Amino acid sequence: MRKTVIVFALALILTSCGAGKALLSIENSPIITKIDLVNVVEDRVKVELNPGSFTSETVVYRIPKTVPGTYSTDNYGKYIQDFMAIDYDGAQLMATQLDDNSWRISNGTQLDKVQYWVNDTYDTENDVVDAVFSPAGTNISQGNNYMLNLHGFVGYFDGYKEKPYQIEIMKPKSLVSTTSLNNKGDAGLEGKDVFFANRYFEVIDNPIMYAKPNSETFEINGITITLSLFSPNGVYKAKDLKDRMVTMMGAQKKFLGEVNSTQVYNILLYLSDLNKADAQGFGALEHHTSTVVVLPEAMPLKQLEEAMMDVVSHEFFHIVTPLTVHSKEIQFFDFNNPIMSQHLWMYEGTTEYFANLFQIHQGLISEDEFYNRMLIKMDNSKNYDDNMSFTVMSKNILEEPYEENYANVYEKGALINMSLDLLLREKSKGEKGVLWLLKELSEKYGANNPFEDDALINEIVSMTYPEVDLFFKEHVVGDTPINYEVYLEKVGLSILDVEEHTGYFFDGEIPYIDVDIENDSVIFIRKGIKLNSFYTDLNLQGGDVIKKIDGKEITIESLRPIIGESFAWTADKVIQITVERNGERVAIEGSVGSPVKRVRKIMPKKEANQNKLILRKAWLKK
Repeated sequence: MRKTVIVFALALILTSCGAGKALLSIENSPIITKIDLVNVVEDRVKVELNPGSFTSETVVYRIPKTVPGTYSTDNYGKYIQDFMAIDYDGAQLMATQLDDNSWRISNGTQLDKVQYWVNDTYDTENDVVDAVFSPAGTNISQGNNYMLNLHGFVGYFDGYKEKPYQIEIMKPKSLVSTTSLNNKGDAGLEGKDVFFANRYFEVIDNPIMYAKPNSETFEINGITITLSLFSPNGVYKAKDLKDRMVTMMGAQKKFLGEVNSTQVYNILLYLSDLNKADAQGFGALEHHTSTVVVLPEAMPLKQLEEAMMDVVSHEFFHIVTPLTVHSKEIQFFDFNNPIMSQHLWMYEGTTEYFANLFQIHQGLISEDEFYNRMLIKMDNSKNYDDNMSFTVMSKNILEEPYEENYANVYEKGALINMSLDLLLREKSKGEKGVLWLLKELSEKYGANNPFEDDALINEIVSMTYPEVDLFFKEHVVGDTPINYEVYLEKVGLSILDVEEHTGYFFDGEIPYIDVDIENDSVIFIRKGIKLNSFYTDLNLQGGDVIKKIDGKEITIESLRPIIGESFAWTADKVIQITVERNGERVAIEGSVGSPVKRVRKIMPKKEANQNKLILRKAWLKK
């Protein structure tokens, strides 16, 4: 009896002086977030946030408009439905939607929690113009898979992005989570995960994938790496890719040397089912200690391995920049009114360059293959505005005409770094390059010490040479296109047109002919590709339908032995081909010749002196 009276009296005291409410104030408690993955309704999940008490009458809650690494406006609030603000008595408060991503709540001092339902993005990508890039999107497949890029589920209250979050997730018991978030355990309740983040940025920087157990964990020079894979039709297991990932990431870590910003790294690989409404945006999105990768499940293993090599190597190098070396615009990112940095040449360009350079450094590809990749980037960069300042484009990347040039960060951005690398090698007699530069910047700044956006280039110049200042002023800040041959010449290389031998019907694995998907009896010469001399010398054209070869009617079955025989053809063999062109039959006869194609190649100069050979070795092998 006495104990009851004391407790009741204490409750009165706390209520009367406001102490009970203060203990639950947003100022001194984490924002409790609940996500229910069990009771899914119409492909939607319920989210609830209890922020503690507010002292202001007006409270604004926001879901991100843009998140770091995407460089696009995605308006994740469009996937929020039935938003409600609830007071301490369980009644609904007035909440006014300000835009796609923001809600203003009146009588904020009475706010107990907000709740809403979240729809996913993966199964809407075919129906939405400018759909969310899949690795930054969300998936809700009840009982099978949940891709929680948390910026699609959890928002923040204005003025409180730096407050900690406790995220409680009710999950199906058969599914396990993969994430770099700090997991406090299931709090004694089976089927419940409890994660903790120090601030909102940590929430959106740590995606979570729930799926049935399918993962492999390995260690690379002090980094514990987990590859977790979701394959909707059970086509692939994580172990199918493990060996290739161990080789690749081991080579990356060796390339980086002492650069080490994480002890844990998670790869969340989602394989999309192309036979239904599912993710269509293939690629990856980086985070400090993880990456989300989306690729089609239909890919053969060899192509899947190659795609993983390309995208994961790129994303892993982001641990250097922007995740370690970055400006204040990234450190204090404004998710709903973002101010973009001017240094995409580094954040994406350096990373893409490293993703190719490390492979030649570590012997994973040949010199010719590395040169060819750089040459392809030169050709691809011509599809964009080569006279556009890269810093201006970067600063305004969310607007046109800059947004439509974004993909050039992976083409010309990498080439800017190649050219800078060669310039640094020349001036330092081979001792310094872009990797050296990023290591120096990492030591100077680091993940928690951002640089001033306007000061970075001057800082780089002060660390290097006057010629670097000129390079940036002309080709990065300025709008003068780069003459890549000038920089390749520094290491004794040039770009030449050369002839290469091909097959009659195939160039390696690439066919010159194709089959009509609606009528497999129609065999035609492919349009829009550069044909070899076999076709040009005989005046065969793209789009020609092949009807007869040496008197034989052409079908898939009859063409196969002819292709096989072609490997033994001699140049003086005379062939008769009948094609259908523009509705008319055309008879062609002539020698098959020895088929060649003309290609541009980066090739060593025979007259290159010893100094240039030394620089080339330092560039490619050091």
